[in-house]
Amino acid sequence: MQIIDLSPDDEKIIQQLAGWLVEQWPNSWPDIKSGLQEVLESLGEDRISRIAVDETGSVLGWIGGIRQYNGNVWELHPLIVGKNYRFQGIGSALIADLEAQVRERAGLTIWVGTDDEENQTTLSGVNLYPNFWENITKIRNLAGHPYEFYQKCGFIIVGLMPDANGLGKPDIYMAKPVEKT
Repeated sequence: MQIIDLSPDDEKIIQQLAGWLVEQWPNSWPDIKSGLQEVLESLGEDRISRIAVDETGSVLGWIGGIRQYNGNVWELHPLIVGKNYRFQGIGSALIADLEAQVRERAGLTIWVGTDDEENQTTLSGVNLYPNFWENITKIRNLAGHPYEFYQKCGFIIVGLMPDANGLGKPDIYMAKPVEKT
């Protein structure tokens, strides 16, 4: 596997990634047009857009980064691994590569928002305002929510936005420091 920049000339790959977004997150990208817009935005000047490819050039996964806070902080957005390639370390490799890219740009922190729209954690479907921090410290994964994957990659929960995606559907904010080499 090799991780390389996504090129604006890779029209076939851009179409493929847009399709993955629509397939994986239809609430966020309901059609191919919205998926294409997201992929093309990832190629912007203050962005990082990287793909994992195998020896034949087939795309295995994609990660993006968005520069924020004068480059001190970068948002990880998006991260997607093809259905047939999941649970093989590709997502972790993409995150490690993004961290290296952010380090080269003198970034200090990477953060990610990981929505819970499908009742996958104990933070979903409840009023989080009473005992806000207690709810966060007692979080449990009920149905394969990715926050535990991000924890394995060095992220910690730094907060959440209750009802970000509708009543009882929070966005969990996670961050990690960019390790110095």
